[in-house]
Formats: sequence, C-alpha cells, structure tokens
Amino acid sequence: MARCALAKALKIPDLVPYFQVKDLLAKHQVIVCSSNYELYGDISRRMMDVLGTKAGDVEVYSIDEAFLQLLSTTADYNRLGQEIKASVWQSIGMPVCVGIAPTKTLAKLANRAAKKIPQLTGVCTLDTVARREWVLQRIGTKDVWGIGERISAKLAGMGIHTGLDLIRTDPKHLRKHFSVVLERTVRELNGEPCLELEQQPPPKKEILCSRSFSKKIRDLGALQEAIARYAARACEKLRAQNSLTSTLRVFVEANRFQGTYYGNQCIIKLDHQTNDTRIIATSARQAIAAMFRPDTPFHKCGIGLLDLREARPEQLSFFAGHQSEKSQILMRELDAVNRRWGRGTLALASQGIHPEWRMSRSMLSPSYTTKWSDIPKVRC
Repeated sequence: MARCALAKALKIPDLVPYFQVKDLLAKHQVIVCSSNYELYGDISRRMMDVLGTKAGDVEVYSIDEAFLQLLSTTADYNRLGQEIKASVWQSIGMPVCVGIAPTKTLAKLANRAAKKIPQLTGVCTLDTVARREWVLQRIGTKDVWGIGERISAKLAGMGIHTGLDLIRTDPKHLRKHFSVVLERTVRELNGEPCLELEQQPPPKKEILCSRSFSKKIRDLGALQEAIARYAARACEKLRAQNSLTSTLRVFVEANRFQGTYYGNQCIIKLDHQTNDTRIIATSARQAIAAMFRPDTPFHKCGIGLLDLREARPEQLSFFAGHQSEKSQILMRELDAVNRRWGRGTLALASQGIHPEWRMSRSMLSPSYTTKWSDIPKVRC
C-alpha cells in the first residue's frame, strides 16, 4: 500500500498486506482506495500537457514526475515555480512540488526539499552554492538520486555520510572505486550538467506484467486464462515501443502469508524474436501447466519479456525463424482496434470472457475523467 503523509504520521507500516493493518485503519478512520490505473494515467497525461505550456522541453520521467527545460534563465525562479504549482492545481486539481536547479540531479534534490520543508511552500530553488550546500548537509547519501542503500553503505565505509561529504570528494576518485555513473552524480550535485533531457524515453529492457488475484485459484484453466491475459498486456507494451522478445519468464506464487508457501518460475527461449501475442501467450500457458499443483491455492502469476531488441528491417536467413509479415499486420490491426474501441475489444479466446479471479478493487474510486457514468452529477 502507498501512504500519504497523514497516514505515515499514524505509524502505518510501509508495503504491508491490507489485511494485516485492516483493524488499525478502521480504528483511525483511514480512507482506503483501490488502485485506479485508468484514472491515474489520465490525470498524468493532463498534468504533462499543462507542464508543457510552461517549458521549452519536457521529459516525462514517470507517471507523476517530469523534468522541464525552462524557457528563461533570468526569471524569478521561485515565482515561476509557484506559477507552475498554481497552474497544475487550477487545471487538474493536483498538488505538486517544484524543484528548480541547474542540473537534473539537483532538481530532484530541490524537489525533495520542497516536499519535506513546509516553510518552502512547495517550491525550492537551488541556484546558489550556499543553498545547495545547506540542503546537501542535511541529507544522507542514500537520499541522493541514483544512490541506493548498497552504494551508500560503501560510501559510509569511506567516511562519506552526507550529500555535502559527497560533493567534497574527488569525482575521479569515486569513479575509480565505483563507476562513471557516481562520478556524473557528483558533478551534477556540483552544478555541472551531465544528464540531458530525454524527450523520447528509451525503450524498456524488459517488460513485466503480473497481478494478485481477487480470490485463490486452484483450477489450471483459470490460471492459464490469467497468464494469457497478462501476456496480451505485456505484448501491447512490447509493440508500443516497437520491440521484439526471444525470452520469457513465467512465474506463479501462493500466498506467503497463508499456509505453506509455493513459488516457481520458468525461463522460456523462443525459436525466434517476436511480438506476436498468440505465440507468447501459448508458450506462457504451457509453462503454467508445467508448474501447476492441483492442491495449491495460487495467489499470483505473471510474465516477464526479456532480451528485448528493436524491431527493424533486417536481412533474413533461409534457415532461421522470423515473425511473418501476416503476423505483423495482424498485431498492428489488433492494437488499432483496441486503441479505437477500448482495451480488450479484440482478445484471444484463451484470455477468458468474465474471469472471476480478476484483481479485487472493491474500494475503487470513480474514474471521474474517463467514464461518462462516473462524472459527478449536480442538481440545482
């Protein structure tokens, strides 16, 4: 579960199953909402459109985060940040924090400060050395973008504990003991731009699709329906980035919190690179059958597409397999219909029609911006 600041203040633990804290949530009258991916995706698109009007270039970093290349280098940055905040709130109704700095790593740091320090009122500008050092002195190395727990522990062994310690260390020395990535991070923290805006995000190196079931599955047919559905979604993402795959990872899990745990996975090497949903779903169903246990209540399954590469014209070998032109045309038409009329309009029969195992979202908030039936009605 994800928690807002007020929920964290109630000492609600992070990343725990809902049933374990259900009584605690009820005691404090905590509002709980099931995940609504359609709503989040639409709100994100609207927010990025608003941000695009405030900058020359925009890099959509994640569903709720973006980097902007500001149009002016002589502006009143704090005022500009407040204008961006106000525009997103007025247009979308979403509260945001804004961090402004000469590099992407410093901008991430400034955003963190804007979120954590109430006196900044949601906007932090790190445009001077003094301001940068003031913030860096107050954060640990693990809180710097790109530095995790493992690297932070190694840095601590070298006597480097804070962000300020980090920027006062020779970048070449850090490169020798770690990597060029950490060297770039230190240079960015010192105000030297090393990371450009990526307006076109790089294609993913692997794609994973999995969900927990609303109720335990003991039937092989239902489990195969689930994996076929997840395979179809993963293939949509694969084709959207114009990629092919030759390796699959299929896995199943029982609930580790109830009874004897069982989990298994299977790596499948395909005969050739493909993005054909039929081939990938069939292979995944066969893998599920091999891992199935009749006496096990399954809680989750999923599929990962590995060894991805760009789908581009190439010289074919007479002896090597390849995805046929008919297959490519069929997949393009499948995606076109589902984009036009909604996901799942066309699907494989093996995905099932009305599965009872689908993820439970009994506390789903309305999709205010994507469903006519959920638009609030006002009577005067």
